[in-house]
Amino acid sequence: MATTLGVAAALLLPLQASPAQAGLMRPVLQLLRPQVEARLASLCVGWLGGGDGALAASLEKPCRQLAAPVSRCLVEETDASSNSLAVVTDLLSGRLGEASELVVKRCAARLLGLPPDSLRDVSLMDIAHQFKPPTQGQPPGPQYR
Repeated sequence: MATTLGVAAALLLPLQASPAQAGLMRPVLQLLRPQVEARLASLCVGWLGGGDGALAASLEKPCRQLAAPVSRCLVEETDASSNSLAVVTDLLSGRLGEASELVVKRCAARLLGLPPDSLRDVSLMDIAHQFKPPTQGQPPGPQYR
């Protein structure tokens, strides 16, 4: 399936996605959603499990439950953007480009109950750092240096 999607993306790359075409990528996005959801769940378990096998096992179901609305949000925000083709291309190439980063920020804001563009000027590294579990010897919360 990845090869078929890769060929489809290669054929569509020369096209410029305009706002009127934004909804055209939705079928491709829906095909990719289960893979994105599985990857999100895996990252969640790995990040929060911290190498503890029993903890990781107990986190599998909650992480899958969290990954479902996140992947839906990513599909919806990508579909609503005028750069859905760029986001799909980023997804297929395994990188996070400018269009993809904006979609991630809009979803993070949406899932946190914030206005959609409230995280536009915040780097993803800063956002991730705020939610990173503290290491031993560090108190929880923001770490400013």
